[in-house]
Amino acid sequence: MDISYDEKDDILFIKFSNEKIIKDISYGWNVNVGMTEKGIGEITVLDAKAARLLPIHIPPGLAA
Repeated sequence: MDISYDEKDDILFIKFSNEKIIKDISYGWNVNVGMTEKGIGEITVLDAKAARLLPIHIPPGLAA
């Protein structure tokens, strides 16, 4: 898994797999999910900080 964030454009990108994306599904205007043959391959979130998805907060006791 790879997580990257472009601060200039406020885009969060989460990559789960290197498999070929065969279908893109949009959930609203700012979330796109790239599907592979086996399931979710990647997720892209536009305006991630504006949507309050960043910074990611992990409550105490849930962190590994």
